Amino acid sequence: MVNYKRTAHRWKLLSIMMIGVFCAFGSFWLLQVMESDELDGRLGGPGSEPDYIVENFSFVRMTQDGKPSYVVSGKRLAHTPMGDVSVVEQPVVQGMTPGRPRMTVVADRGRIYHEEHRVDLLGNVDIQRPATPTSEALRVRTQALTVLPDEEIMKTDKPVEMQLGAATVRGTGMVANNATQKLHLASRGQIVYPPRQR
Repeated sequence: MVNYKRTAHRWKLLSIMMIGVFCAFGSFWLLQVMESDELDGRLGGPGSEPDYIVENFSFVRMTQDGKPSYVVSGKRLAHTPMGDVSVVEQPVVQGMTPGRPRMTVVADRGRIYHEEHRVDLLGNVDIQRPATPTSEALRVRTQALTVLPDEEIMKTDKPVEMQLGAATVRGTGMVANNATQKLHLASRGQIVYPPRQR
């Protein structure tokens, strides 16, 4: 009878120890899972989510001579690691290459493709270039524009409305090169010149 009580006591003790071991391993596993989730959160989480957000930012690209080439600024920038793309609210792109007329482009929103050195502007795109001794003032308005700042090229396949001095130009599709100061309308262009002053 005494031997039976000792064996029953051992089985209870063994079962309690086994439950304790399973609880310990379960707690360790749960702790590892939670630490892994926290690490993902600290490292920016999924690649489709922004890894950093900047308010009222300004980014300056310099030439090889150490002078500003262009400035991209905006109200808010959210960078996504997947594709190395930044989404910008109220972007402003200013060409500042020495020896060239300063050109300013504003829009409602934009996307910066950092690896391609390309900026896509969308919504109420407005391009302005002041008059110079060799060229008249230029203003171009459209709804979408692709800017290649390093090449100083802007292009769109959307309808454009342009004012060059006192003349008005309308068309669909445009490629403008600020380096050569040449502009090409793709199709359906219409030019209105004001009457000459006598």
